Amino acid sequence: MKEGMNVRGLNTAATLWASAAVGARAGADMVAQSAAATIFVLAGNTLLRLLVNAIDRIPLNEGASEATDKIIVTTNSDRAAEVREKLAEKLEKASYPIRETKVIYRSDDNVEVAAELVTLAAEPDELDGVVAAFAALPGVSHAAWNVSAME
Repeated sequence: MKEGMNVRGLNTAATLWASAAVGARAGADMVAQSAAATIFVLAGNTLLRLLVNAIDRIPLNEGASEATDKIIVTTNSDRAAEVREKLAEKLEKASYPIRETKVIYRSDDNVEVAAELVTLAAEPDELDGVVAAFAALPGVSHAAWNVSAME
C-alpha cells in the first residue's frame, strides 16, 4: 500500500507470493523443493529483520534525511478559514508548496491551522518571517513552525 511517499506492506506481499510458490511446488509433488523454499522464506524473514532493526537504529543525519516542515497557527474559530487562506497565499509567495493543510478545532477560542510543506530544503529565516507575520495578525494567539523526520 502506498501512503504518501512511503510504501508499506512489501515484506508481507513478498511473503504471500513466496508462500504461493511453496504451495504450487508442494501441489506439483516437488516436496524437496517446497521444503527448501519454505526454509528460504523463513530464513529471509527472520534474518533480514535483524538487519532492518540495525538500520533503524542508525541516527538520522538531518542534512541527508528527508524532513517535513510544518507551520502551525492558533486562532479562534471565526478566523480559521481566513488564516488558512492567508497561510496558503503567503507560502505560495515564498515558493513553499503545501502538501496538506489541516484545521483542528480544539474549542471555539482555540483552533489550529497546520500546513505541512512538501519536502524540500526550507530556509529557517524565511519560515521565521512567515511565522512572525502570522503572529502579528489580529485574532492569532500563537504561530510557530517545526521540522521532523519523515515517517
